Amino acid sequence: MPDFACGTCGKTFSLKQSVLDKYPGWTPRTCMGCKKKGGGKRSSSSYSGKSDPEKGRSYARRNQARKRKVSAPSATIEENLTTTEVLARYSGGPQTGLFTDGGCTPNPGPGGWGVVWVEDGKIQQQKHGHDASTTNNRMELTAIIEALELLDDDAEVTLFSDSMLCINTLTKWAAGWEKNGWKRKQGEVKNLDLVQRAYALVQAHPNVTLQHVKAHSGQLWNEYADSLATAWRREEV
Repeated sequence: MPDFACGTCGKTFSLKQSVLDKYPGWTPRTCMGCKKKGGGKRSSSSYSGKSDPEKGRSYARRNQARKRKVSAPSATIEENLTTTEVLARYSGGPQTGLFTDGGCTPNPGPGGWGVVWVEDGKIQQQKHGHDASTTNNRMELTAIIEALELLDDDAEVTLFSDSMLCINTLTKWAAGWEKNGWKRKQGEVKNLDLVQRAYALVQAHPNVTLQHVKAHSGQLWNEYADSLATAWRREEV
């Protein structure tokens, strides 16, 4: 099952692929534990409104509006465009940096990764790869590793990834895991081989900033990296 980082408690949690398949492109932000802790609010059914019927009706209308708003996560479905099609369709977002992406279909299953290095809107380097049996997280980490290996040690650049889990792993958690013998309080470190490689490269490039970018949000070079990561599924890159 894919792993995600909870934006409230910071812990890693998993969701079944069948759940994620219902909402393509959706990235869960909160684990079930934090959702339950945030509960306990009165619903319209528990608010009788006996003291003021109009307040009761108003509360019920607001509650219905909230339900409609959160009925399903908003998301843009992955289009599997070629890089040429991406360049023709998108133009927004940062125009300088290293952009990485990775994923597989299904998860776990065959997958790919992609990296594009851009300076002022011009491609400096790009590369991509494929693995016959992998996971989303392994491909995201591989893309970051491949991107960092392009750089000189003193390079000053921003590396963009749409995997908050990978960014948190490399900027927040890996240092503690290393001090603890590469172990987590909750158990083993998943994808330890790639985490160690990526973390070593991050330390070797102190002037590189890792920054999150929302997946499938229409930003040109994030979409381009996604196109490279899915190139294995097409005849044309």
